[in-house]
Amino acid sequence: MSDEDLFAARPSPAVVEGPRLLFDGYRRLEGWRARLQAGERGEIVQEREVLRGGPCVAVIPVDLRRGELVLIRQFRLPAHLATGAGDLVEVVAGRVEPGEDLEAAARRELMEETGLSAGRITPLFSFLPTPGIVDEHAMVFLAEVSSENLPSEAGAADERELTRPFAAPIAAAVAALDDPRPRNAYLLIALQWLALNHERLPEILGRAR
Repeated sequence: MSDEDLFAARPSPAVVEGPRLLFDGYRRLEGWRARLQAGERGEIVQEREVLRGGPCVAVIPVDLRRGELVLIRQFRLPAHLATGAGDLVEVVAGRVEPGEDLEAAARRELMEETGLSAGRITPLFSFLPTPGIVDEHAMVFLAEVSSENLPSEAGAADERELTRPFAAPIAAAVAALDDPRPRNAYLLIALQWLALNHERLPEILGRAR
């Protein structure tokens, strides 16, 4: 087995039954059953609730001229309930609308959450934030922006969303990885990518459209 195969996800022979609708609100919650064959242990039946998040995008907006990364602050009720600190620092992110192109979704989310238009933009990688309970599948983009005229508040009015954009030096953002306070996965993954690639940003954006 190659190193690439060693770390790759692969299809499963599990037999999946469902869905059974449990709740249909801001997100759809479904009940599912999975049957797994476990050798000498026989069949294992898993009853699971799945929150349907679907395809999402995240954006790492950088201003190369000013050497800045654009982030947002946003209240998250689950974080508030979990830690008492629900005013999170985040990267731009959001759901892809039905039939929407991923890049178009990234540009739209960037405008909604920061008021900025993307110049050059390129996809980087995708990941599953919490595959144990949510089917959310996120594609991360790098986008070139001008951070000079950030609004103090933004957010999609039809979603009752409130975001507070701000710009930080890219070097400070990378250094924040040594700070235990940044807690959300999207932010930490974005900062890790920046730590590995911040010196190559002009080159990477140079290949973008």
